[in-house]
Amino acid sequence: MKKKMKQVGSIILVSALAVSVAACSKQSGGETSSASPQSSKESQPPKLTNLTYWVANHSAASSQMKTFAEMGMYKELEKITGVKVEFQHPPLDAQQAKEQFNLMLTSNQLPDILETSWTTGYPGGPEKAIKDAKIIKLNDLIDKYAPNLKKLLNEHPDWKKQITTDEGSIYMFPFLRGDDKVRVFFGPTIRQDWLDKLGLKMPTTIDEWYTVLKTFKEKDPNGNGKADEIPFYLDKSLIATDAPFLGAWGINYSFYQDGGKVKYGPIQPEFKEFLTTMNKWYKEGLLDKDFAAPNEKLFDNKMTTNLLGASVQFNGGGVGKFGTLMKDKDPKFKLVAAPYPVLKAGDKAIWGQRDFASNGYGGAITTSNKNPIETVKWLDYAYGEKGDLLFNYGLEGVSYKMENGKATFLPEILNPPAGVSVQQSLAKYNRATWSAPFVLSDNFQLQYLVLPEQKNALEIWSKPTAERKMPLVSPTQEESSKFASLMTDIQTYQDEMLLKFIMGVEPIDNFDKYVKKIQSMGIEDGIKIQQAALERFNKR
Repeated sequence: MKKKMKQVGSIILVSALAVSVAACSKQSGGETSSASPQSSKESQPPKLTNLTYWVANHSAASSQMKTFAEMGMYKELEKITGVKVEFQHPPLDAQQAKEQFNLMLTSNQLPDILETSWTTGYPGGPEKAIKDAKIIKLNDLIDKYAPNLKKLLNEHPDWKKQITTDEGSIYMFPFLRGDDKVRVFFGPTIRQDWLDKLGLKMPTTIDEWYTVLKTFKEKDPNGNGKADEIPFYLDKSLIATDAPFLGAWGINYSFYQDGGKVKYGPIQPEFKEFLTTMNKWYKEGLLDKDFAAPNEKLFDNKMTTNLLGASVQFNGGGVGKFGTLMKDKDPKFKLVAAPYPVLKAGDKAIWGQRDFASNGYGGAITTSNKNPIETVKWLDYAYGEKGDLLFNYGLEGVSYKMENGKATFLPEILNPPAGVSVQQSLAKYNRATWSAPFVLSDNFQLQYLVLPEQKNALEIWSKPTAERKMPLVSPTQEESSKFASLMTDIQTYQDEMLLKFIMGVEPIDNFDKYVKKIQSMGIEDGIKIQQAALERFNKR
């Protein structure tokens, strides 16, 4: 399950990153003769020869290659541009990655490019990173030397709004989801074959979920005669991602807006109700006992050995992955999307995963970069017509071909041999199955959803309104230090208490004490900062 979070963000694992970049276009002197925007959509090849690039690895890639430099698209990009990239990947483990990142910051040994989730990654946000001389402001550089991205932002002012701070700074080359079809990719999943075997209907409410999970535990749906079924797996990171299950109570695990007023989910009375329910599920053995310490390999093993009944997963890295891996091993295996649950039958789901065009993820140029102009040109390639094909589809004739004017993956790419997921198959050639600095194509997404179950998942998970989701707001420079300091402590405390409440280590009766503790830590100041940021965002 943890691997799924690396996809969306993925993303969550590198969200602790901060980068540095020095704005000095003068450092690249002599490049202006080739720097003016081109009449075509493609940038001219830069004069760089080497770049260092820090980016989280992905399990689909790491299982096949040591570094992204071995990926088909980056090999081809090196041929096109003449730029050799040294990729620096932190460990897949989130805590180890965070420690490596912090060490990199304190030692000031920064790469040329740092790719991460910027709205949550750097304490205080991207404007603070610029103020701290960790990354450079890119507005002028994009205007002069990135014709492809400049054109896209001019055509889509809402995209530009999302990747710009309140102070007007563009701080990254963004990952963008260009169409609504590619912005929904995550949600609850359940074993349809288990439901069918036990004569159960698809659950839609929290009470119906309880009945289904209880039956999964007691009625031996995997048919091995053992009481070894794990009804439900829900780790902390997935509670925090657009509020699956928690959203049934109308709140999330962070800041949200209700009619333009900012609130904080973990201190609401509804959060106590959620914790009470999860504690009951845990005590009755309906939650995986290992949920407090998520382990990707262990999760995969539970899913592929017919032990796990339901979870929250990505469409590609979950529904698609396990559907592909199990098609020969167990033809009866059928993992499908379930609706985001509500409290009362017939209620409209509010919370559900739906990205904005930008999710705050992208590549920034650090202050250690001696060639920011040429690096901008290199990054801009991804946003042109040829870069779009390369990042989304890989290599023509190797991973895709053109049919009726559209890139079409070769059959062997979408139908890999047994034991290989479609995501792994694609990862040899492109980065389109997880975030990167480019625009994700809806044509890619519709092909990536190979299985009927994946196409159905897109429809089912698209139904929540997501009306309370906060846009990508950012604190001002003055607010950022205070906000980062208080929220780091608050989030650490609430994460600890979340596990204690669910596991029964802390009685639910102590919820009011927990709320008072968070209030004493300054959450009201955090809410005020977010409220001001929301109002500024709405005026951008």
